[in-house]
Amino acid sequence: MTTAPITQDVLTIPRKTPEGGKPNLVGMTRDQMRDALIAAGTPEKAAKMRVGQVWQWVYHWGVRDFDRMTNLAKDYRALLAENFVLEVPEIVTKQVSTDGTRKYLVRIAGGHEVEVVYIPETDRGTLCISSQVGCTLTCSFCHTGTQKLVRNLTAAEIVGQVMLARDDLNEWPVPGAPKVETRLVSNIVLMGMGEPLYNFENVRDGMKVVMDGEGIALGRRRITLSTSGVVPEIARTAQEIGCLLAVSFHATTDDVRDVLVPINKKWNIATLLEALREYPNLTNSERITFEYVMLDHVNDSKEDAHRLVELLRGIPAKVNLIPFNEWPGAPYKRSSGNRIHAFADILYNAGFATPIRTPRGEDIMAACGQLKSATEKQRKSAQKASAKAAAAE
Repeated sequence: MTTAPITQDVLTIPRKTPEGGKPNLVGMTRDQMRDALIAAGTPEKAAKMRVGQVWQWVYHWGVRDFDRMTNLAKDYRALLAENFVLEVPEIVTKQVSTDGTRKYLVRIAGGHEVEVVYIPETDRGTLCISSQVGCTLTCSFCHTGTQKLVRNLTAAEIVGQVMLARDDLNEWPVPGAPKVETRLVSNIVLMGMGEPLYNFENVRDGMKVVMDGEGIALGRRRITLSTSGVVPEIARTAQEIGCLLAVSFHATTDDVRDVLVPINKKWNIATLLEALREYPNLTNSERITFEYVMLDHVNDSKEDAHRLVELLRGIPAKVNLIPFNEWPGAPYKRSSGNRIHAFADILYNAGFATPIRTPRGEDIMAACGQLKSATEKQRKSAQKASAKAAAAE
């Protein structure tokens, strides 16, 4: 069944800058880049080859200067420079946690800012990227959700988050140097600011670029998209992106989920689970991840755990239990360790993999649900101080 795209009245900045500048080749799919190169004067017969050359320079070598693309003739490099730019978002600040987590405050077109988090682990390096400026879902436990939605990110801004992290980690290969097999950014999770499925086309195109085998080359099973439950777009995610799926679930009854994840009022638990049961290619090796934040005496009882077991029965799934990351003014508290472990034991004994997530980057407000909050607080404080100083004058 084909469904119409779910849209919001949210602005997405076009490929050209607000000042009418040159189109950005970063973030274009191969087909889009081919069309752009032809429009700029590339002979149609040579366009596929030119796309391959530019693609490798940008996404394999990390080059953002046309003059460095030495297998292209000088006049063609000049044509590219005259018609296009290669731009990624700007890192405004970088904070490094005591546990090695890195949080980047990133500026995009229009002066807006989002946050990107890199989490190094023993067997992987996970990059958490954003899909929107702010968020429209207003999940009551999530500080990110308290910031108003401004606009969708473009495909260039989504891909650019991956590229700037590789810049900072010095991960681009060096011509002539021995090949390094270890990937610092080995996994991507679309779990930052925003609801990815409310920005489907840009997320899809960005992930096509990231998954392309001749560039950044992260396989689809290295990418996990997290949704709060935009049901009509779930099947499209499997068909058009093919990545792994995570669901911000967080409750076992509609009454509780309506409060924690208000999108539940539109697509309730039964409707969401029906869509997930039909998700293509579900196997034990490609399970759906159910994210479940542990809120003290809200959703963490043994009864909740038993209900969750029944709800998920028959779905290849694992459940990530997330100790609540508290923030100033939060209406909830983190569940005790005893309650979390008792909850986990019930799920584990029912056959579900149930890891308890170790909070990372809490000292720099980079943990789940905390993104952008500290930055917003600092900005508001600065604005108040500036207003007071102006009034005093």
